[in-house]
Amino acid sequence: MMTTLAALFGGMPLALGSGTGSELRRPLGIAIVGGLLVSQLLTLYYDAGHLPLVRPPRRRDSAGAASDVGPRPVAREHLRAVHSPADRDARC
Repeated sequence: MMTTLAALFGGMPLALGSGTGSELRRPLGIAIVGGLLVSQLLTLYYDAGHLPLVRPPRRRDSAGAASDVGPRPVAREHLRAVHSPADRDARC
C-alpha cells in the first residue's frame, strides 16, 4: 500500500501539470494515477472479501467456542522415539 501511494503521489504532477508539453504528459499521468487507485481498491476489497474462502475452517469445542484449525498434535510416543537418548547418541 505504501508503494502504491508513493507511485500515486509521484504521478500526480503528471496528471495535474500545466505548461509546455502538458497536453502529452497529462493523459499518461491520469492513466497512472487512475490505474493505481483502481488496482489498490480492487486488491483491498478482493482480498478482504475472499479471505474467508481460503482460510481453514474453524473447529468448535464442546462449549461452542470457535478455535482455528492448526496442525495436529504430535503423539508423545512419536516424540519419545525421535528424541530418545539412543537416537541422539547415534547422530553424534
